[in-house]
Amino acid sequence: MYNKAHKKSARIVGDVLGKYHPHGDQSVYDTMVRMAQSWSLRYPLVDGQGNFGSMDGDSPAAMRYTEARLRQISDEILTDIKKDTVDFANNFDDSLQEPTVLPTKIPTLLINGASGIAVGMATNMLPHNLREVIDGTVAMVDNPEISLEELMQYIKAPDFPTGGIIYGYSGVRTAYETGRGRVVVRARATIEESKTGKETIIVHEIPYQVNKAQLIVKIADLVNDKRIEGISDVRDESDRNGLRIVVEVKRDAMANVVLSKLYKYTPLQSSYGVNNVALVNGRPMTLNLKDLLEAFIAFRLEVIVRRTQYDLKKAEERAHILEGLLIDLDHLDEVIALIRASKNVEAARNGLKERFELSEVQARAILDMRLQMLTGLEFEKVLEE
Repeated sequence: MYNKAHKKSARIVGDVLGKYHPHGDQSVYDTMVRMAQSWSLRYPLVDGQGNFGSMDGDSPAAMRYTEARLRQISDEILTDIKKDTVDFANNFDDSLQEPTVLPTKIPTLLINGASGIAVGMATNMLPHNLREVIDGTVAMVDNPEISLEELMQYIKAPDFPTGGIIYGYSGVRTAYETGRGRVVVRARATIEESKTGKETIIVHEIPYQVNKAQLIVKIADLVNDKRIEGISDVRDESDRNGLRIVVEVKRDAMANVVLSKLYKYTPLQSSYGVNNVALVNGRPMTLNLKDLLEAFIAFRLEVIVRRTQYDLKKAEERAHILEGLLIDLDHLDEVIALIRASKNVEAARNGLKERFELSEVQARAILDMRLQMLTGLEFEKVLEE
């Protein structure tokens, strides 16, 4: 949980392997590491402590050195999981039960995206802004007949963890309408001019999933091969305050022209294929934006109904016990005499059931009752409850 202490990553990986996922420990650790990286997930689900890698593609520290715990957003994904809100299935050796899905309050598929390949199909879903997605979901709950055009007033476009600018809107519109499309993203760059008139390109944000170190090497290689003219130096000045790549432009070159060539020949401009394939009731389907939200809302309704049924059942069970306790407290002297006259617990239980027409659960609750329940205040509490 997000409010508990961090635990050693090796311990978490061991628990996952032993209980749910009997595969390679490195694959489990790599999955957890990715969920802690702010440049990999729009909303990281794991709070990592230690070296969890970098945008340059550096490896994380070994699992025996790092620690982790869930982030607060993960709490919203797991809320009410113990209230029979989702189906559970046996784990690999039938010794434990694991949820088939999580009873999430937020459309995780939309906010963090997903990518993967299966037999004969693949999926690639882009991340989105949480606030926009929630606003869009609320609007659809208020008006189930909402048009895609109106929905796109709330959910405007994908929102990447590393920033960048979406270049052209037609790909986004097509992806939202059909569930398939192509989104082009450019790095966010500014051109600064020194007092001597020399221009410098400063890159503040790069496209999603682009390796920063490899990007700088690519630019340097293109300069060395003379495919891009007009660059005198490339430096990485990134620090804890943010990303900063400095491209110094020669005096006789124009920064705008150099930047256009960088977009053309390097990953400073990247395109992402959108292919919204997801499982709906166990069947793979290509979903547009409206379909995705409809499926999520239907799922949330199911979770809420199941949670309410669970709460009702528990409340009814508790009420049944309280009714038995009230009968006991109303006939206290008779109950005490009956229990004292009984040879053993079973005889006492049967005697209570016969005399007061109690159920097994009620009779057991009376026998388990502590002496402090006999006070007037406790009697009032039972009545109130």
